[in-house]
Amino acid sequence: MKKIVLGLSSILFILIFTNRVSAQKQWSLRECIEYAYENNLQIKQAVFASQISKNSLIQSKAEIFPNLNVGASQSYSYGNSVDPFTQEFIENNFKSTNIGLSSSVNLFKGFQQANTIAQNKLNLQAGLQDVERLKNDISLNIASAYLQILFNYEIVEISKNQVETTQKQVERTKKLVEAGSLARGNLLEIESQFAQDELQLTNSENQLETSYLNLTQLLDIDSVGNFVIQRPVLAETIDVEDITLTVNDIYNKAFETLPQIKKQEYLLQSSEKGLKIAQGYLMPNLSLNATYGTGYTDARMRQLLGDPVVTEIGRTASNEAVYAAYPTSTLEKYPFKDQFNDNKSLSLSLRLNIPIFNRFQVKTAMDNAKINVLQSKTEFQLVSNQLYKDIQQAYLNATSALKKYKSSVKTVESTFEAFRYAEQKYEVGNVTLVDYAIAKNNLLRARSDNLQAKYEYIFSMKILDFYRGIDLAF
Repeated sequence: MKKIVLGLSSILFILIFTNRVSAQKQWSLRECIEYAYENNLQIKQAVFASQISKNSLIQSKAEIFPNLNVGASQSYSYGNSVDPFTQEFIENNFKSTNIGLSSSVNLFKGFQQANTIAQNKLNLQAGLQDVERLKNDISLNIASAYLQILFNYEIVEISKNQVETTQKQVERTKKLVEAGSLARGNLLEIESQFAQDELQLTNSENQLETSYLNLTQLLDIDSVGNFVIQRPVLAETIDVEDITLTVNDIYNKAFETLPQIKKQEYLLQSSEKGLKIAQGYLMPNLSLNATYGTGYTDARMRQLLGDPVVTEIGRTASNEAVYAAYPTSTLEKYPFKDQFNDNKSLSLSLRLNIPIFNRFQVKTAMDNAKINVLQSKTEFQLVSNQLYKDIQQAYLNATSALKKYKSSVKTVESTFEAFRYAEQKYEVGNVTLVDYAIAKNNLLRARSDNLQAKYEYIFSMKILDFYRGIDLAF
C-alpha cells in the first residue's frame, strides 16, 4: 500500500507540473526581476523617500522667490481708545477693519540658498541610489532563488531516474525469484531499495515546491500553484574556463558603477555643502520688505466745511462726541469705500543684519558640519572597504566553485563506471544487493554534488558579472 501511495503521489506531482507548464505563463529570470522592481514594497518605500527629497529640492529652489501674504482683521473697541487712522483719542465704542499685503525677499544670505539647493540635489541623488541598491539586492536574491529551483528540478530528474532504474531491477528480480534462480529475500531487499528511492523522489519534489514558495514570496505573489518558471536550456556539463580577471579588476569596475558607492559620494559632497551653509551664517544678510495696507473705522466722520448748520443725518450715540467737536460744520458718515481709498499706505524697507555674537550658535553649527564631513568620509571608506571584501569573497567563491565543479565531473564519470560494473555483476549474481545499492547511492550522491557544484559555479559567476555591471538574466 505504501508503494502504491508513493507512486500515486509521484504521478500527481508530474501531472501538476505538466499542467503548470502547459496552462500557465512561464516566468523568465528577467521577468521575475522586472516584476519585483514594479511591485516590491521595499523598493516602493525607497521611491517614496526619494520623492520627499525631490520635494525638498523644489522647496529650496522656491526660497529664492519673494513671498506674498495677505492679512485681514476686524476689531471692536470699547471705552477710551485711539483711532487707528487719525490717531485721535476717542471716548466712544467703535469697530475697525484692516486689510494688508506684505512681501519680502532675501537679496543676500551668505550663499546659503545656493548651497542649500546644491545640497538637496545631492541628497536626491543619494536617495535614488538607495532605490538602485535595493533593486540590486532583490535581483541577487531572486537570481539565487531562481537557480535553486533549476537545481531542484534536476535533482527531481535524477531521483526519477533512480526510481526507474530500481524498478527495472525489481521486475527482473521478480522473474528470477519466480524462476527459482534467486531467493525471495533478494526481492524483498530490492523492493526496500525501491521504496527508499521513491522516498528520495518525494523529498526532492518537496524541496522543489519549497524553492518555488521562496521565489513567490520574494515576488509577493499570492499563489504558488499558478506560478512556474521558464527553464533555460543548460547543458549537463558546462564549459568552464579559468577566471582571468583579478579582484582589483572587478573592484575598479564595481567602484565606478555600484549605487552604494555613488550614494556615499553624493552624501560626502552633501556634507561639504552643509559646511558651506553653516559658514554662511557668518556673513551679512540683506533683505527687501514691502507692505501695503488700508482700513476702515466707523468712528471717523467726514467734515463738510462752509455749512453752519449741524445736520442730524447720520448722528448716533457713538459719534456724538465727534459732532460736538465740530459745532459749526456739517458732518456725515465716512463711507467704507472712501475710507479704503483714503487710508492706503505703502512702505518699502531694506534690512541688513550683520552677525556679531549669537551665543556661539554659528561656531557650534560649523563644528558639527565639519564633523559631518569627517563622518561622511569615514562612511565612504567603510563602504569602499566592505565592497572590496565582498568582491574578495565572491572571487574566492567563484574559484572554489570552479575547482569543485571540475572535480565533481570527474567523480561522476568514475562513479558511473563503478555503478555500471556493480550493476552488471549484480545481474549475474556476483555481488549482493547491498553492494549494488552502495554503488547506486554513490552515483546519486556524485550526481547531486555535481549539480550543486554546477549551480554554485553559475551563481558565483553571476555575482562577479553583477559586480562588473553585467545583466543577471540568462
